[in-house]
Amino acid sequence: MRELEVPTPLFTDRVEHAQRLVANREHTPALADADRELLGDTLRRLGRAIGERGGAGQLLHGEPHPGNVLTTGNGLLFVDLETCCRGPVEFDLAHAPAGVGAFYPGVDRDLLRECRVLVLAMITTWRWDRGDQLPNGRRLGAEWLDQIRAAVDRNDLNP
Repeated sequence: MRELEVPTPLFTDRVEHAQRLVANREHTPALADADRELLGDTLRRLGRAIGERGGAGQLLHGEPHPGNVLTTGNGLLFVDLETCCRGPVEFDLAHAPAGVGAFYPGVDRDLLRECRVLVLAMITTWRWDRGDQLPNGRRLGAEWLDQIRAAVDRNDLNP
């Protein structure tokens, strides 16, 4: 997708959507204040830092996690393309299992680490949306909040 030139939103638009959800208590009523602050700060700081470092980047799938990739006789097939956006390839790699990044020459490891925490904050936010229908979503959201806290405590985030 690196060489395709198709008008698409920036990955930061997706980050802003998550920020609006965190800020809206009506849509995330079960999210505790401390957790709301953690997610809001993480989304804001990393969205800005990655946007400044990663530039406009390239066309991305937006959510290329294993559930959106099918193995076919002709190779891998990406599905669920409504999340396509433009940004650094590290944003897409952050959705994939950790070892996938090793197959991309020139990947910025620090940027990938930041993108992993940003993506984790985004998907954690969606688990607290009152309309979320993912089975065990709240349990996952609580586990992921702990992972975000651990990343902040380890200082894996660039302010």
